[in-house]
Amino acid sequence: MKKYIVLIFTSALFLTACNHNPEKTYWDYMGDFDMYYSKAYESYSPNKYLKDGTTLQEPVQGTVSREFIPYPFKDKFGDKVKAGKLLKNPFQPTKENLERGKMKYNIYCAVCHGQNGKGNGPLTKLKRNGKKIYPVPPADLTSDFIKQKPDGEIYHVITMGSAVMGAHASQIKPDDRWKIVLYIKNGLK
Repeated sequence: MKKYIVLIFTSALFLTACNHNPEKTYWDYMGDFDMYYSKAYESYSPNKYLKDGTTLQEPVQGTVSREFIPYPFKDKFGDKVKAGKLLKNPFQPTKENLERGKMKYNIYCAVCHGQNGKGNGPLTKLKRNGKKIYPVPPADLTSDFIKQKPDGEIYHVITMGSAVMGAHASQIKPDDRWKIVLYIKNGLK
């Protein structure tokens, strides 16, 4: 009988020690202080502790993402030549890289340069009031002039833009820009 009483008492003690609240899985040492249980705020909720009263804040000026490497060249002709000399394509013209380059080329470049790279994309045919919207045709990417350019120079033009071509740095990831260069040099006929 004594065994059963000890067993029941031990079982009751064990069961009362179990915490049935899934939100609280351990004993508090500090009580319900704010530093022990920090309160999470929703992104767009008001926040009395910040100056402008909003939880979601702009990043500190100059903040860059971890993967981001600042582009060291400016939008100048001299920097385009310098980029051509200093930047080397880190990718080889493998089947996978050329396919990725072609896919990104068709998304971002073909609209102006055309599927075949001849500078005859659909945007070059647009007219407003009987006049072409883009009077300067895009470069023929199949020409010997472009094919002889260093990879770094073509990469620079994709990144920073040139003449009437806009910069694509904010739209195309650096690896994909290099693969587009591979496709321009090795895939366009």
